[in-house]
Amino acid sequence: MESLKILIPTDFSVQAEFAYLMVKKLEEKTAIEIHFLHVLDVPDTVTMNAAGEIQTCGEIDVKYVITQKDIAARKLANLKTLYGSHIHTHLVLGKVTDAILNFSESGHYDIIVMGTKGAWGIKEKLSGSETQIIARRSKTPLLSLMCDRSDLVIKNILLVHNFSNPLTEDIKLMHKLNSAFGTTLHLLQITSGNVEAEKPAIEANMKKFAALNNIGNYECHIINDKDVENGVIHFNQMINMDIICIGTHGKGGIFHHSATEKLINHLFKPIISFQLNN
Repeated sequence: MESLKILIPTDFSVQAEFAYLMVKKLEEKTAIEIHFLHVLDVPDTVTMNAAGEIQTCGEIDVKYVITQKDIAARKLANLKTLYGSHIHTHLVLGKVTDAILNFSESGHYDIIVMGTKGAWGIKEKLSGSETQIIARRSKTPLLSLMCDRSDLVIKNILLVHNFSNPLTEDIKLMHKLNSAFGTTLHLLQITSGNVEAEKPAIEANMKKFAALNNIGNYECHIINDKDVENGVIHFNQMINMDIICIGTHGKGGIFHHSATEKLINHLFKPIISFQLNN
Protein backbone atom coordinates (compact mmCIF):
# COMPACT_ATOMS: atom_id res chain seq x y z
CA MET A 1 0.00 0.00 0.00
CA GLU A 2 1.23 3.50 -0.79
CA SER A 3 2.46 5.56 2.14
CA LEU A 4 0.32 8.01 4.07
CA LYS A 5 1.50 11.61 3.91
CA ILE A 6 0.71 13.00 7.36
CA LEU A 7 0.78 16.58 8.63
CA ILE A 8 1.09 17.23 12.37
CA PRO A 9 0.64 20.91 13.30
CA THR A 10 2.60 21.50 16.49
CA ASP A 11 2.75 24.17 19.16
CA PHE A 12 5.21 21.90 21.07
CA SER A 13 2.52 21.07 23.66
CA VAL A 14 1.59 17.68 25.10
CA GLN A 15 -1.37 17.62 22.70
CA ALA A 16 1.04 17.62 19.75
CA GLU A 17 2.84 14.72 21.44
CA PHE A 18 -0.47 12.83 21.55
CA ALA A 19 -0.83 13.42 17.80
CA TYR A 20 2.61 11.98 17.11
CA LEU A 21 1.95 8.91 19.27
CA MET A 22 -1.24 8.29 17.30
CA VAL A 23 0.70 8.55 14.05
CA LYS A 24 3.16 5.99 15.38
CA LYS A 25 0.23 3.58 15.78
CA LEU A 26 -0.50 3.99 12.07
CA GLU A 27 3.17 3.37 11.29
CA GLU A 28 2.88 -0.13 12.80
CA LYS A 29 0.77 -1.23 9.83
CA THR A 30 1.56 1.10 6.95
CA ALA A 31 4.33 3.28 5.54
CA ILE A 32 4.01 6.91 6.55
CA GLU A 33 5.70 10.20 5.77
CA ILE A 34 5.58 12.53 8.78
CA HIS A 35 5.64 16.32 8.48
CA PHE A 36 5.58 18.62 11.52
CA LEU A 37 4.38 22.18 10.93
CA HIS A 38 4.78 25.08 13.32
CA VAL A 39 3.01 28.34 12.58
CA LEU A 40 4.47 31.53 14.02
CA ASP A 41 1.29 33.49 14.70
CA VAL A 42 1.97 36.98 13.32
CA PRO A 43 -0.04 39.58 11.34
CA ASP A 44 -0.09 39.55 7.53
CA THR A 45 2.27 42.53 7.55
CA VAL A 46 5.09 40.24 8.74
CA THR A 47 6.61 38.10 5.99
CA MET A 48 9.49 35.68 5.55
CA ASN A 49 11.30 35.20 2.24
CA ALA A 50 12.80 32.00 0.83
CA ALA A 51 16.07 32.69 2.65
CA GLY A 52 14.24 32.87 6.00
CA GLU A 53 14.69 36.64 6.36
CA ILE A 54 11.95 38.47 8.27
CA GLN A 55 10.40 41.69 7.00
CA THR A 56 7.72 43.84 8.65
CA CYS A 57 5.83 47.04 7.94
CA GLY A 58 7.66 48.72 10.81
CA GLU A 59 4.94 48.54 13.47
CA ILE A 60 6.29 45.24 14.79
CA ASP A 61 9.82 44.84 16.12
CA VAL A 62 11.77 42.74 13.61
CA LYS A 63 14.21 41.58 16.27
CA TYR A 64 11.35 40.20 18.38
CA VAL A 65 9.95 38.20 15.45
CA ILE A 66 13.43 36.90 14.57
CA THR A 67 13.92 35.77 18.18
CA GLN A 68 10.59 33.92 18.16
CA LYS A 69 11.44 32.35 14.80
CA ASP A 70 14.82 31.16 16.08
CA ILE A 71 13.23 29.65 19.20
CA ALA A 72 10.69 27.78 17.07
CA ALA A 73 13.40 26.59 14.68
CA ARG A 74 15.39 25.14 17.60
CA LYS A 75 12.29 23.36 18.91
CA LEU A 76 11.61 21.90 15.46
CA ALA A 77 15.22 20.73 15.24
CA ASN A 78 14.79 19.09 18.64
CA LEU A 79 11.87 17.07 17.26
CA LYS A 80 14.30 15.44 14.84
CA THR A 81 16.52 14.58 17.81
CA LEU A 82 13.57 13.09 19.67
CA TYR A 83 11.80 11.29 16.83
CA GLY A 84 14.49 10.72 14.21
CA SER A 85 15.96 12.45 11.19
CA HIS A 86 13.35 10.86 8.92
CA ILE A 87 10.68 13.36 9.99
CA HIS A 88 10.19 16.59 8.05
CA THR A 89 9.79 19.95 9.80
CA HIS A 90 8.37 23.21 8.48
CA LEU A 91 8.05 26.74 9.85
CA VAL A 92 5.64 29.28 8.36
CA LEU A 93 4.25 32.66 9.38
CA GLY A 94 0.64 33.75 9.52
CA LYS A 95 -2.70 33.11 11.20
CA VAL A 96 -2.54 29.60 12.67
CA THR A 97 -5.69 28.05 11.20
CA ASP A 98 -5.31 29.67 7.76
CA ALA A 99 -1.65 28.65 7.55
CA ILE A 100 -2.40 25.02 8.44
CA LEU A 101 -5.22 24.81 5.90
CA ASN A 102 -3.15 26.39 3.12
CA PHE A 103 -0.12 24.24 3.88
CA SER A 104 -2.08 20.98 3.96
CA GLU A 105 -3.89 21.72 0.72
CA SER A 106 -0.79 22.85 -1.19
CA GLY A 107 1.18 19.85 0.10
CA HIS A 108 -1.52 17.32 -0.87
CA TYR A 109 -1.52 15.57 2.50
CA ASP A 110 -3.61 12.46 3.12
CA ILE A 111 -4.46 13.47 6.68
CA ILE A 112 -3.89 16.14 9.32
CA VAL A 113 -3.43 14.80 12.86
CA MET A 114 -4.01 17.19 15.75
CA GLY A 115 -4.24 16.90 19.49
CA THR A 116 -6.88 19.15 21.00
CA LYS A 117 -7.52 20.57 24.45
CA GLY A 118 -11.24 20.61 23.67
CA ALA A 119 -13.59 23.49 24.42
CA TRP A 120 -16.58 23.85 26.70
CA GLY A 121 -19.05 26.53 27.70
CA ILE A 122 -18.59 30.13 26.62
CA LYS A 123 -15.23 29.45 24.93
CA GLU A 124 -16.87 26.94 22.58
CA LYS A 125 -19.74 29.31 21.80
CA LEU A 126 -17.46 32.23 20.97
CA SER A 127 -14.53 30.63 19.23
CA GLY A 128 -14.10 26.88 19.61
CA SER A 129 -10.76 25.16 19.43
CA GLU A 130 -8.37 25.54 16.52
CA THR A 131 -8.91 21.85 15.81
CA GLN A 132 -12.64 22.48 15.55
CA ILE A 133 -12.07 25.26 13.01
CA ILE A 134 -9.71 23.07 10.97
CA ALA A 135 -12.35 20.31 10.92
CA ARG A 136 -14.93 22.77 9.62
CA ARG A 137 -12.83 24.15 6.80
CA SER A 138 -10.25 21.55 5.83
CA LYS A 139 -10.47 19.71 2.51
CA THR A 140 -7.94 17.26 3.97
CA PRO A 141 -9.36 14.69 6.44
CA LEU A 142 -8.55 15.54 10.04
CA LEU A 143 -7.81 13.03 12.81
CA SER A 144 -8.18 14.66 16.21
CA LEU A 145 -7.71 13.33 19.74
CA MET A 146 -7.60 14.67 23.28
CA CYS A 147 -5.43 12.12 25.06
CA ASP A 148 -2.66 9.55 24.62
CA ARG A 149 -3.98 6.68 22.47
CA SER A 150 -0.67 4.89 21.97
CA ASP A 151 -2.33 1.76 23.39
CA LEU A 152 -5.10 1.81 20.79
CA VAL A 153 -5.91 -1.38 18.87
CA ILE A 154 -7.65 -0.39 15.64
CA LYS A 155 -10.27 -2.99 14.76
CA ASN A 156 -13.62 -1.21 14.63
CA ILE A 157 -14.24 2.09 12.84
CA LEU A 158 -17.56 3.89 13.19
CA LEU A 159 -18.87 5.90 10.23
CA VAL A 160 -21.67 8.21 11.34
CA HIS A 161 -23.74 9.46 8.42
CA ASN A 162 -27.20 10.26 7.11
CA PHE A 163 -27.63 7.58 4.45
CA SER A 164 -30.92 8.94 3.04
CA ASN A 165 -29.16 10.09 -0.13
CA PRO A 166 -26.29 7.63 -0.80
CA LEU A 167 -23.45 9.20 -2.78
CA THR A 168 -19.84 8.45 -3.59
CA GLU A 169 -17.83 10.20 -0.86
CA ASP A 170 -14.11 10.89 -0.56
CA ILE A 171 -13.26 8.15 1.97
CA LYS A 172 -9.86 7.11 0.57
CA LEU A 173 -8.38 7.43 4.06
CA MET A 174 -10.86 4.94 5.50
CA HIS A 175 -10.04 2.51 2.72
CA LYS A 176 -6.33 2.85 3.55
CA LEU A 177 -6.97 2.22 7.25
CA ASN A 178 -9.14 -0.77 6.44
CA SER A 179 -6.46 -2.20 4.16
CA ALA A 180 -3.74 -1.66 6.76
CA PHE A 181 -5.55 -2.83 9.89
CA GLY A 182 -8.21 -5.19 8.51
CA THR A 183 -10.96 -3.22 10.24
CA THR A 184 -14.72 -3.61 10.30
CA LEU A 185 -16.57 -0.45 9.27
CA HIS A 186 -19.72 0.15 11.31
CA LEU A 187 -22.29 2.30 9.49
CA LEU A 188 -24.45 4.24 11.95
CA GLN A 189 -27.52 6.39 11.34
CA ILE A 190 -29.15 8.17 14.26
CA THR A 191 -32.87 8.81 13.97
CA SER A 192 -35.42 10.60 16.13
CA GLY A 193 -38.18 8.36 14.72
CA ASN A 194 -39.23 4.75 15.12
CA VAL A 195 -36.19 2.53 14.49
CA GLU A 196 -38.14 -0.59 13.50
CA ALA A 197 -40.33 1.32 11.06
CA GLU A 198 -37.40 3.10 9.41
CA LYS A 199 -34.95 0.18 9.49
CA PRO A 200 -35.72 -1.43 6.07
CA ALA A 201 -35.31 1.83 4.12
CA ILE A 202 -32.21 2.97 6.04
CA GLU A 203 -30.48 -0.41 5.71
CA ALA A 204 -31.21 -0.44 1.98
CA ASN A 205 -29.58 2.97 1.66
CA MET A 206 -26.61 1.81 3.75
CA LYS A 207 -26.08 -1.13 1.39
CA LYS A 208 -26.30 1.20 -1.59
CA PHE A 209 -23.77 3.56 0.06
CA ALA A 210 -21.42 0.63 0.71
CA ALA A 211 -21.66 -0.49 -2.92
CA LEU A 212 -21.08 3.04 -4.26
CA ASN A 213 -18.01 3.46 -2.05
CA ASN A 214 -16.54 -0.04 -2.48
CA ILE A 215 -16.97 -0.93 1.21
CA GLY A 216 -16.69 -4.65 1.84
CA ASN A 217 -16.49 -5.56 5.53
CA TYR A 218 -19.22 -3.54 7.22
CA GLU A 219 -22.13 -3.74 9.66
CA CYS A 220 -25.31 -1.63 9.76
CA HIS A 221 -26.64 0.08 12.89
CA ILE A 222 -29.61 2.36 13.52
CA ILE A 223 -30.42 3.91 16.89
CA ASN A 224 -32.88 6.44 18.24
CA ASP A 225 -31.54 9.49 20.05
CA LYS A 226 -32.23 13.20 20.41
CA ASP A 227 -29.26 14.30 18.29
CA VAL A 228 -26.12 13.01 16.58
CA GLU A 229 -23.73 13.89 19.39
CA ASN A 230 -25.72 11.96 22.02
CA GLY A 231 -26.37 9.13 19.57
CA VAL A 232 -22.65 8.61 18.96
CA ILE A 233 -21.85 8.72 22.68
CA HIS A 234 -24.61 6.24 23.56
CA PHE A 235 -23.76 3.90 20.68
CA ASN A 236 -20.12 3.89 21.73
CA GLN A 237 -21.18 2.96 25.26
CA MET A 238 -23.02 -0.07 23.85
CA ILE A 239 -20.43 -1.08 21.27
CA ASN A 240 -16.93 0.27 21.85
CA MET A 241 -15.44 1.80 18.72
CA ASP A 242 -11.75 2.49 18.18
CA ILE A 243 -12.05 5.42 15.76
CA ILE A 244 -15.08 7.53 14.86
CA CYS A 245 -15.50 8.98 11.36
CA ILE A 246 -18.02 11.69 10.65
CA GLY A 247 -18.56 14.04 7.75
CA THR A 248 -19.03 17.78 7.93
CA HIS A 249 -20.71 20.24 5.60
CA GLY A 250 -18.25 22.97 6.54
CA LYS A 251 -20.69 25.04 8.58
CA GLY A 252 -20.04 26.35 12.05
CA GLY A 253 -19.72 29.37 14.28
CA ILE A 254 -21.83 31.04 16.93
CA PHE A 255 -25.16 30.16 15.29
CA HIS A 256 -24.33 26.69 14.00
CA HIS A 257 -22.43 23.98 15.85
CA SER A 258 -22.11 20.82 13.82
CA ALA A 259 -22.18 17.42 15.49
CA THR A 260 -18.65 16.86 14.16
CA GLU A 261 -17.27 19.89 15.98
CA LYS A 262 -19.10 19.06 19.21
CA LEU A 263 -17.70 15.53 19.21
CA ILE A 264 -14.17 16.78 18.53
CA ASN A 265 -14.38 19.01 21.58
CA HIS A 266 -16.17 16.62 23.93
CA LEU A 267 -15.45 12.98 23.09
CA PHE A 268 -12.30 11.22 24.27
CA LYS A 269 -11.97 9.12 21.12
CA PRO A 270 -9.87 9.58 17.97
CA ILE A 271 -12.18 11.27 15.47
CA ILE A 272 -11.70 11.51 11.72
CA SER A 273 -13.67 14.33 10.11
CA PHE A 274 -13.96 14.79 6.36
CA GLN A 275 -15.84 17.04 3.96
CA LEU A 276 -19.09 15.62 2.59
CA ASN A 277 -20.05 15.92 -1.06
CA ASN A 278 -23.76 16.42 -0.35
